[in-house]
Amino acid sequence: MGSHHQASQDVSRQTDVTVVGAGIVGIASALALSRQGLRVRVVDKQPPGMGASFGNAGHMATEQVFPIADASILKRLPTMLMDPTGPLRLDWRHFPKALPWFTRLLWNLREAPYQASVSGIRALNEASLGAWHRLLGSIAANHLLQEDGSFLVYEKDSSLADLQALHERMAAHGVAVEAWQGSAIRDAAPELSQAIQGGLFFPATGHVVDPLAVVQALVKAAKAEGVEFRQDDVVSGRVHHQGVTLETTGTTRLHSAKVLIACGAHSAPLTVALTGIRVPLDTERGYHLMLPREQARLPVAVTSLERRFIMTPMANGLRLAGTVEFAGLERPANMQRAWQLQRLSQGLFKTPLDATDATPWMGFRPSLPDSLPIIDSAQDGKVLLAFGHHHLGLTQAAATAELVACLARQDQVPARALSCGPALAEVGAYRLGRF
Repeated sequence: MGSHHQASQDVSRQTDVTVVGAGIVGIASALALSRQGLRVRVVDKQPPGMGASFGNAGHMATEQVFPIADASILKRLPTMLMDPTGPLRLDWRHFPKALPWFTRLLWNLREAPYQASVSGIRALNEASLGAWHRLLGSIAANHLLQEDGSFLVYEKDSSLADLQALHERMAAHGVAVEAWQGSAIRDAAPELSQAIQGGLFFPATGHVVDPLAVVQALVKAAKAEGVEFRQDDVVSGRVHHQGVTLETTGTTRLHSAKVLIACGAHSAPLTVALTGIRVPLDTERGYHLMLPREQARLPVAVTSLERRFIMTPMANGLRLAGTVEFAGLERPANMQRAWQLQRLSQGLFKTPLDATDATPWMGFRPSLPDSLPIIDSAQDGKVLLAFGHHHLGLTQAAATAELVACLARQDQVPARALSCGPALAEVGAYRLGRF
């Protein structure tokens, strides 16, 4: 072999499943697959949990059963293009590339596909907290999840009609929701200001006290069960009669019987390489601002109806999050969007938040135009898929992992004999084939 040509190194350790993606969905799935008796390897170019999982709002958003957009997005489009720090932003440079995605999004606003999306989101959300209890309970980490509910608050008289309409829609779709007066909300969260007129309380929601700690607890449990972790960047792959071979940016080939694609917003190229199907995956770029001096300000997550952002109490501070930017994977972060969250908080509290030592962050959330993830198996079970959860990745990760484990054993068990929990009834909604 000539010295100018470096041969690829084959990693031939017999692995049943290679999980591509070490975010919350990938790690939870890796642990579930390992518990099926499978030998599992996880590969990601970043350390576990350092992508979108690190920066999520921490809110277990089981109440969010509606797609990411409704018909009002058309009226808001000019503002989205013009306001660089608005709650929903579309970068004009990304607009031509995003146009087919937005066209599909609008097509999905028709009654039948919209209701199908709501049913699919609901099924996963309703299975979510139970799945999280099982998962965290199995690794003695239930203390990382606080199930104390959350608030959506409003300040303006003109917002009351919108809030009441939302209350009725949510209740009609089975969301546990209660209307609270401002005084009752302030009794529960005494630091909130008199500007809060009232809001909705969601008793069947909660929050994690540290999203990265959740990932790390799952990684520790997975390693204890023999899951192998490898930091490498998977760039392509191919399916063959023995299984799947993945190519990495290094000089390594990874072989396994199956692959799980769970690399979030980065999942589309590998999906087309292994299945031949181009999925319309875009990224909701999410921002947060972490305030380390504000651990004690709120008891539960609070969302502002008018200001369109969420504040979640965590062990290491108060996290302000929730804006959405469509600007693709390549453009640099606009951290003014993160600092804007501090300005948005002004007036919500009796005294201003302390932003000393605050840290801004941006990450990529994977979005499909029907607001449903892909959870499926393809290529005779050799390719498993679990991505596209947009801003519900944390909420739906444990339920997704249970479905992935079911899909992985479908080649041993007849599909109708599978018991995949409440989400099973809607499992067809998450099929790759819908694209």
